[in-house]
Amino acid sequence: MLKVLEVTQENQPIGFSEKIEAHHKGTLHRAFSILIFNLDGEMLLQKRADDKYHSMGKWSNAACGHPLTDDIKSEASQRLLEEMGVETELEYSYTFHYTENVGDLYENEIDEVYVGVYTGEVRPNPDEVSAYKWIGMEELYEDMQNNPDDYSRWFQIIIRDNKW
Repeated sequence: MLKVLEVTQENQPIGFSEKIEAHHKGTLHRAFSILIFNLDGEMLLQKRADDKYHSMGKWSNAACGHPLTDDIKSEASQRLLEEMGVETELEYSYTFHYTENVGDLYENEIDEVYVGVYTGEVRPNPDEVSAYKWIGMEELYEDMQNNPDDYSRWFQIIIRDNKW
């Protein structure tokens, strides 16, 4: 059973919930999102696999997940390797809280954003990712504005806030 770490509004851990149940109830929990850039300033996007439990088939940031410990950076690095086959140094950027209905589920997450640079081969896990691409920021902004339904909601917030 996959779990998430429930937290208070102050981001203090209070226990664990089953992941799907937490998303049905809208339980506040921790998450992380990873942004990866190449040396040309392009961002690595993944298209979420079609059988994900929400936001399936949508373009999103390189990787994301739900940490279960306070070592979020290490868990983020591990998830990036699991989802995209990418291993690189990550740096903490900022934290945001978002709530959003996604289909019949409800996101209520305190999301830490990490950023890294990578120039090697991308080897996505087909259980997690149906496609990937590198995209310039101007092209991303334009496409996200013209086709918002093609992108995960949390990724739209990260790009809109532009705090990384």
